[in-house]
Formats: sequence, C-alpha cells, structure tokens
Amino acid sequence: MATKSSIHIKPCRVTSSGAHNRRTAEYMRNIGESRIYIVPELTSNNEQWINPGFGSPNLQTHYENIKRMVKEKTGRAMQEKERERKGKNGKIIKVAGCSPIREGVLLIRPDTTLADVRKFGEECQRRWGITPLQIFLHKDEGHWLSGQPEAGDRESFQVGEKWFKPNYHAHIVFDWMNHDTGKSRKLNDEDMTVMQSLASDILLMERGKSKAITGKEHLERNDFIIEKQKAELQRMDVAKRHKEEQINLAEQELKQVKSEIRTDKLKSAATDAATAIASGVGSLFGSGKLKDLEQANEKLRQEVVKRDKGIDALKAKMQQMQEQHGKQIRNLQGIHNQELEAKDREISRLNSLLEKAHSWFPMFKEMLRMEKLCAVIGFTKDMIESLLTKKEAIQCSGKIYSEEHRRKFDIKNDVFRVEKHPMDSGKLMLTINRQPIGEWFKEQFDKLRQSLRILAEEPRKSRGFKL
Repeated sequence: MATKSSIHIKPCRVTSSGAHNRRTAEYMRNIGESRIYIVPELTSNNEQWINPGFGSPNLQTHYENIKRMVKEKTGRAMQEKERERKGKNGKIIKVAGCSPIREGVLLIRPDTTLADVRKFGEECQRRWGITPLQIFLHKDEGHWLSGQPEAGDRESFQVGEKWFKPNYHAHIVFDWMNHDTGKSRKLNDEDMTVMQSLASDILLMERGKSKAITGKEHLERNDFIIEKQKAELQRMDVAKRHKEEQINLAEQELKQVKSEIRTDKLKSAATDAATAIASGVGSLFGSGKLKDLEQANEKLRQEVVKRDKGIDALKAKMQQMQEQHGKQIRNLQGIHNQELEAKDREISRLNSLLEKAHSWFPMFKEMLRMEKLCAVIGFTKDMIESLLTKKEAIQCSGKIYSEEHRRKFDIKNDVFRVEKHPMDSGKLMLTINRQPIGEWFKEQFDKLRQSLRILAEEPRKSRGFKL
C-alpha cells in the first residue's frame, strides 16, 4: 500500500527538538539499548538543511530574538502562555499563547530527497510567509513487528532476526512570524488543506484524508509505538479466546464420547460383561477416537500456555518501555535546563554587545532592516553588498517580490538605491528610479487591478439596438 502524504504542525519544543532531529550523542545515550524506535545502523541515511539566513542554528536563541522583535514592533511583550478574557457576551474565552516557532512532521517516500522537501518549504514561504529554518529527513525511525509482515507490506525489512516497519518522514521547523509587523501569521483550515494538497503534489504522493474526515487524532512518536503494541496484545487475546473455545468444544466432545462408551459398556454387560469391559478399556486407551481427542486437547492446552507466556512477556516489555520513556524525558529535561541556563547567560552577554553596537553605530539597525528587505525582494548577496556596503546604485531587469501584495512585478533596466529618508535622517529607504519602493509597489498593484477591471467590463459593452 502506498504511503499517503500528511503534514502535522504543532508548536516546536525549542529545548528538545534539536537533540531529537540531529540525533545528538547525548540523545542516543538516553534512548538506551532498547532502541525503542530508532535503528542506529540506518541513521547515516538521514539528511539535514539549515537556512543560511537563520544565523545561529540554536532554536532557543532564535526564540529569544523573536520575543525582542515583537516587543520592538508592537510595544507589548509576546504572550507566550494561554490566557483568558471576557467576551462581549460576558463569556470567558480562552486565548492560546503565541507559537512563533512551529514544527511540521511530513510523511515522505523512501526515495524523497532533501531538495524535494526544500521545494515544499519554499512554496510555503512564498504563499503564507512562514519561513523554513531547519529541515531534517529521518529514515531510521519506525517500529518492530511481532512477527512476519503482511503479504502486501513491501516496506518492512529484516534487521537481524526481527522485522522492522520504517516510518519515513521529515521535520520542518518554521518561523511563523511576520517580522515587519511583529505579529504571527494567520493560517486557517482552508490554508492547511491547501498545504496538504501542496505536499502531495510536490512529493508525488497520494493525498491523505484530513482529520475532519477520518476523525483520527495525530499520535506522537512514542504513543504511536505503544498503540501498536496494544493492538498486537489485543490480537493475541483474540487468538487466546479462540483456542479456549476450541478446548471447550473438544472437552464437550470428549464427555459425549465417554458417555457413549459407558452406554456401550452397560449394554454389553447384559450379554458378556467380561468381554465388554475388556473392549471398553481397549477403546479408552487404544488408538480410537477418544485417544485422538485427548491428544488434540493437550496440544491446545500447551498452545494456550505458550500464548499466555507471550502475552505476559509483551505486557512486561510495554511496562519497561513506558518506564524508559519517562526516564528519558526526565534526563532530557535536566539536560535542556542546563543548556537553557547556559544559553541565557550567553544571550545576556550578546544583548549587552548588541546594545553597545546600536549605541556606537546608530545606523546598524537600519542596515539590518534594509538587508532583510532586499533579500525578500529577491536581490542576491552581491547586489545587497553593492547597495549597503559599497553604497552603489544597481540596475536590474527581471521580477521583484512584494511581501505586502504577495506577488512579483516586472522590472526592466530600473535603478535601485539605498538612500537616507528625507523626513528622518536616522532612517534608510530603498528607492527604484528615485521613488520609494513601497509607493512603486502600490502603483504597480493599482495598475494591475485597473487592467483586470477593464478586462472584466469588456463583455458588458453595448451590442446596439434591437428592432
């Protein structure tokens, strides 16, 4: 059966996501020898990509930078926790906290490449403005089968003496914020449906059904493994009950045969008691029907005992897995807390340096803003260096992107400069042919809208008088 495309997005745990995605040595040690869901021999097949414009690959650092950006843009601290407010009708409404960094888990095929998933991430950024920060392809995860795979299963393979069912997937870590406004991107259910279809188109996979149709909730990794084990336990319980029913039927048949033997013995006693008794004993312990039933009954009992031992072993294994999982979470939490304290100290030091840089170089902040604007428009690093470092004008042809209007506009031999703002000497602005880029984008958008309106009105022209 072909794997169907699926993407599940949730708030990213910035303190633990990196350890899992990168398969750090500390993380692998905490998993322990049981290797609940990872086959280390396959880890070399994993791939990763870090956004070169991301800066520090540490998600906690990026999260703190976003908090400062939100405070700077909106004048308010970022609401990180869920809170309650009273609506107009007097009812209490729960408002979810901001999730500036989110992580999507995307099902992929065995031959899906890093370039395929990067293309999907770039299209998400183009459509909704959510920026992919990190991408990880995991081809070493899955779960162990209790026996042979099903006939139609072509993905499972043997590792040693056991069969392994792989779970090929990718993790995409997104920056969900609009850094111009300091607000979170708003994607509704329709956007998420489009994203699901986009994944199936780009990755050339069959589109999976949405949760609204199936009613199934997404399971986290360890919960999924435990559910698989529970399903196997239920299957074994059903097999056990079936065997017990067979034993009961065999015992009933055995009682009936014994009853028939006793009846035959009583009838024979009326004619020849000694001969009947000898015949009955021979029938009871010989190679007749009763002996076959007793042998079959004993075989079934042995199978039930074996099955019970297997069920007990599986229950003990599940309990052990749950205890190991809890221990791993506690160990990781301790490690993450230590890392967080160290990062907080480093962030405090860097903030101090950044404040000095802003104080010593007043235009530093504006230069960073101009660099980001030029990158969004579509300029290369060399073009940005000419505009900002060399302070030269550049002449371009092609297309440039407007984040406000979410579309590209044509340019031909147009001249771009970074100039000081005429109304505020502490500000910079990007101009095209000496016109502020924002005004130029607005004019082009108005022209496009006017041309579309004219095209829509043409069929309505008068066709003359009818006689």
